[in-house]
Amino acid sequence: MPIDVGKAVGSELSGPDFSWSEDDIILYNLGVGAGDPPTDPVELKYTYEAELCAVPTFGTIPPFEIMMGIGMADGLDIDLTQVLHGDQTMTVHAPIPTSGTVSQSARIVSIFDKGKGALIVMEAVSVLAETGETLFTNRTGLFVRGEGGFGGDSGPSGSHQFPEREPDHRATSQTLPQQALLYRLASGDKNPLHADPEFAALAGFERPILHGLCTYGIVCKAVVEAALGGSPDRVRRYHARFTGHVYPGETLVTRIWVESDGLLVATETLERGTKVLVGKVG
Repeated sequence: MPIDVGKAVGSELSGPDFSWSEDDIILYNLGVGAGDPPTDPVELKYTYEAELCAVPTFGTIPPFEIMMGIGMADGLDIDLTQVLHGDQTMTVHAPIPTSGTVSQSARIVSIFDKGKGALIVMEAVSVLAETGETLFTNRTGLFVRGEGGFGGDSGPSGSHQFPEREPDHRATSQTLPQQALLYRLASGDKNPLHADPEFAALAGFERPILHGLCTYGIVCKAVVEAALGGSPDRVRRYHARFTGHVYPGETLVTRIWVESDGLLVATETLERGTKVLVGKVG
């Protein structure tokens, strides 16, 4: 059996240190839709170094290389072409500096039997080299098609209950036709699914699709501006489940409900009415 649950759960992975500069922050921010319109003070804080701040989901970038090395974990012999990004939970423990270096480690925390596949949950911790404090903690749920049915725990549903009332806020985010090409440079995720039409067709899509974590970032920025007073530092925890794909150039409509313990968010495409993300920001 390709997945040895007993051996895999608890296995650890190490990754290289990750360093970034102001230019990396700006490139990432552009990759998740910042800069439109370019002279707007709201957008300049993401694109101009004078008062630069990061879209909080920059915290998903440092551990990306570790996540891509999941096949090296003990007990996991999986076909990476069958891996889908199911959900992401990011915790930001302190304000994100515009330059810095983090050391990183990761472990497999659980593997759930979802019937048609297995859900592998990896936790990665990014620690600031300068201070020794934890800056980011990421939990990534990776769904491996064809690896379920081993009789394990099915795990939590991961669903959110949304209020029946109208949302308290609504935000619209227009993606660029070239958004995926920009994000692949900002993130280092050069999966051909997001650039190569022939590869996308083989995967069953009419054209290349947007990275799930790009959608994750676009929605986070929309929530910051629509419901958090434009203050990125107010995002401390952000969980999202990916429920559909986005084509670059589509418009994302995000509904936001203010609850006592955080903000519930649901995003769909305007053009196709496809639900693409549900989550919670705290």
